[in-house]
Amino acid sequence: MHIGNERAWVEAAWTKSLDKTLRNTARIGSGFPHASKGGVYDLAEPAWWTAGFWPGLLWLLYEGSGREELKALAQACEAKLDEVLDGYVRLDHDLGFMWTLTSIASYKLTGNETSRLRALKAANYLAARFNLKGRYIRAWNPWTEGERNEGWAIIDCCMNLPLLFWASRESGDPRFAHVAEAHLDTVLHHFVRNDGSVYHIVVFDPVTGERIGPQGGQGYAPESAWSRGAAWAIYGLTLGFHHTDKPEYLSAAQRVADFFLDQLPDDQVPAWDFRAPEELRELRDSSAGACAASGLLLLAEKLGGEGTAAAKYREAGERILKSLYENYGAWDDPGEEGLILHGTSNYPQGTNIDVPLIYGDYFFVEGLARLKSGGPTYWE
Repeated sequence: MHIGNERAWVEAAWTKSLDKTLRNTARIGSGFPHASKGGVYDLAEPAWWTAGFWPGLLWLLYEGSGREELKALAQACEAKLDEVLDGYVRLDHDLGFMWTLTSIASYKLTGNETSRLRALKAANYLAARFNLKGRYIRAWNPWTEGERNEGWAIIDCCMNLPLLFWASRESGDPRFAHVAEAHLDTVLHHFVRNDGSVYHIVVFDPVTGERIGPQGGQGYAPESAWSRGAAWAIYGLTLGFHHTDKPEYLSAAQRVADFFLDQLPDDQVPAWDFRAPEELRELRDSSAGACAASGLLLLAEKLGGEGTAAAKYREAGERILKSLYENYGAWDDPGEEGLILHGTSNYPQGTNIDVPLIYGDYFFVEGLARLKSGGPTYWE
């Protein structure tokens, strides 16, 4: 995609993201940053769900710059994840987030056969979490002794499904895609409301598959509208259409996108929950904005041409990214490692509120890559 003078900010944002990430590598190295605390990214254990986003960011910037040191660190991160992959018991449904942005990215960019095998192994583990009766991929393992959550599915899992679609193509076995499509169909029937808002968690009876009902999860309440959940749905359903050509996925993505865009404040960056009490809606989630923006750009591409709908979503994605760059960027703060400020991880639990989040940084740079060159193919 050609960038004219009106998009000079994209090149400026890309350069600042690259420069700051290069500086951050001196401390973070091949670690796994999650949330910035006091200006410094904490380093999570390799089993944590966000472990793919720092290496994914390194791959994005390597692909756009050719800086070999970024490639080397991304490969080192991927190798560290072997202990989680081989340990198995620490894994839940977030295998897609973790190995799409590490092993699939590596395989697509370098042809590394070891990366291919890692991604296929991860896809097998993800497919094994499928509940046949409920037609959903189980979300989490128990967090505490005695907890029963084998009937829980969450909207985030839409973004894990590209790992399964890739595995079907790569292995020639359609069963991976069958699982992914079944889960997406469940999302259409049980997660996306008529107005385009989405549930975070839906609970099913794990034995019969019967729907029990929603839970609030990281949103304000079961019937509220958690903005990052909407972002996962916009992007994940669009990717579902990309992999299947099923029009119902595309139309659902548009419905969620329309709801999301209708709720945005003047600066185009969403509140953490669109239906939280008014006094809490001042709290933003820049990571939801960044993820939605990249998804909106892909949605515009899938709608094709220069039609009104495609233009609406493309322009909205650009507006969000530009606001994040101009109003939320920490470019001139040497005491802050995060690229993008004001993320909200989990308000109900009181964790990582109003801080940079590594997945916000990742999706911001991914959105820039989509504007610069059509974007990465890791999810596609």
